[in-house]
Amino acid sequence: MKIGMLTDSLADLPFDAMLDVSAELGIECLEFACGNWSTAPHVRLDAMLESERERREFQAKLADRGLSISALNCSGNPLHPGAEGERQHAVTLKTFELARLLGVDRIVMMSGLPGGPGDANPNWITTDWPPECARILAHQWDNVLIPYWHDLAARARDIGIRKICLELHGHQSVYNPHGLTRLREAVGDIVGANYDPSHPLWMGADPLQAIAALGPAIYYVHAKDTRIEPTAAGIDGILETRPSTSIAERSWNYVTVGLGHDEAWWGAFCSALRKADYDDVLSIEHEDAAMPPREGVRRSVELLKRVIAH
Repeated sequence: MKIGMLTDSLADLPFDAMLDVSAELGIECLEFACGNWSTAPHVRLDAMLESERERREFQAKLADRGLSISALNCSGNPLHPGAEGERQHAVTLKTFELARLLGVDRIVMMSGLPGGPGDANPNWITTDWPPECARILAHQWDNVLIPYWHDLAARARDIGIRKICLELHGHQSVYNPHGLTRLREAVGDIVGANYDPSHPLWMGADPLQAIAALGPAIYYVHAKDTRIEPTAAGIDGILETRPSTSIAERSWNYVTVGLGHDEAWWGAFCSALRKADYDDVLSIEHEDAAMPPREGVRRSVELLKRVIAH
């Protein structure tokens, strides 16, 4: 396996310094966010689309440090009702076009989440009751999600994108293997999973079982950890709306790899991926609010190097 990184993990560093630190830490490939929920700290999307020279310089700087591009990322919600969804859809299409120009055939994103009929905001349905839940879900999937993904998958195929890797994330229509399977059956196997264990962990799933269930549908992996805080989770459960900055009060927190689950667990995680025939990138995504980014990435790289060596 290769150790990679989503460059938002070092968003405080300018492009050249980020590349230098990545190479120094032993990272082999980089995933670049191009917009939507990311501020795209290391990609000037419009400038790169317009300028072949800018694209050449971008790629040359990577090559000079022995780095490559593992994927482009445009995670957001292009299915948001109204103007926000239109804006995010436009960034998504621009990211696809940049992938074509750079020769990148893998996109990381999320499925999107529509509203219900007439809603002004997305509506994440997580139970089958009361009865309107079923009606909202039917509208979201049949009238919005599947038609959108039919068109987007066709566009991706036409420009040479081979894999669209959906992050199974809460507040998205596709947030677990069941939903991913349903979408793949509707639009084809160009869609697969970006399996980030930190999200199923706070949703109560077992990533090791999920990996076995997904098998060859895993197209990409984010290396990020979640720590369940036993006292708060025991009192309130793991549905959490307190701000991510309220670390001491929350029932779960994103943490540096190894601080939520130990090295043995991460070894089992990599072993499960190999059994599922995934032998590709582990892209570190640092979102530990209590750990300086460079230190968190360094610790993640060191742990991942140890576990993939076995």
